Amino acid sequence: MTVPTTIHGRGAGSNPKNRFVRLDVLPDLDSADGDEPGPRTVFFHDTTRTIIATNDSPDVGFEASVNPYRGCEHGCVYCFARPTHEYLGFSAGLDFESKIMVKPDAAKLLRAELTSPKWQPKVLQLSGVTDCYQPIERKLTLTRQCLEVLAEFRNPVSVLTKNHLVTRDIDILATLAARQAAVVLLSITTLDHDLAMKMEPRASSPARRLAAVRAMADAGIPVGVMAAPMIPGLNDQEMPAILAAAAEAGAKFAGYTSLRLPFAVKDLFADWLTRHFPDRKEKVLNRIRDMRGGKLNDPEFGSRMRGGGIWAGQLKSMFALAKRKAGMTGHFPSLSTAAFRRPAPPQLELWSSADDQ
Repeated sequence: MTVPTTIHGRGAGSNPKNRFVRLDVLPDLDSADGDEPGPRTVFFHDTTRTIIATNDSPDVGFEASVNPYRGCEHGCVYCFARPTHEYLGFSAGLDFESKIMVKPDAAKLLRAELTSPKWQPKVLQLSGVTDCYQPIERKLTLTRQCLEVLAEFRNPVSVLTKNHLVTRDIDILATLAARQAAVVLLSITTLDHDLAMKMEPRASSPARRLAAVRAMADAGIPVGVMAAPMIPGLNDQEMPAILAAAAEAGAKFAGYTSLRLPFAVKDLFADWLTRHFPDRKEKVLNRIRDMRGGKLNDPEFGSRMRGGGIWAGQLKSMFALAKRKAGMTGHFPSLSTAAFRRPAPPQLELWSSADDQ
């Protein structure tokens, strides 16, 4: 058997065929210069005219989200969002982590939508699909610009990320948190640095994510941890240690999801197991099937985030026990829209009342 190629700094090892496109595109793996791993990351302007996406899923915990980026350079091999890149004509593989769509007008669009009388204040999720703090955010600051708008309107926000870069925006998040309008979750899948670098090659290390938890807690920002996804036979046994470490860093609440492998992700993940854990491949895949009714993916509401069967039941029990032992007795904090306001247009600011300042 030929072992697939491992590309330094990338989660996927290939570009599987787009299920909507007949043409196959082969990646140029030798296109990088110096230490930059091939293929080189390319950024495209996304000319979307709206920035707030809504959903009616009972599983995800939010109704509306803002995603300044499409695709994600973190390169998490298991990412459920990879197939969304196929709608853009790209592959769910290397394209997803090397062809990133950026929304330069994200803050402007967000301001327009919040200003509209049609907007009914509600919690907005940052990173509803792909991470809003992926590496390019350090340069483009699209997420920070969106947070500045949210702070101006005092609209509550929940942030989920794998990147320590979230600590850059503590000033804005703390201002919102003081009005019960901000919460931050760090996604931590493992405490093993080597495993993390294989699964999530361009995300912050586990230690840096824990440092971000501590920084948020020290700033008075409600912070929790998402042990997501838990992969049976690979990282699920780490759940108690992850929750304990997060609690020690200041996390007050936690959640978890079980791995599911929609569309092209199932082959990408199987390929990744062949490259990195060939001895565990069949064990891991078979346990996922046990949790997903004999398949590698379960799209049904109510079960897709946790799965079913013996292994799912054991994971649920482990999570409950780990939470108690870690002292995480609190629930996900309830955010408030009570402070929401629509700031006066610039030409009317001189006549604003003191209460609006």
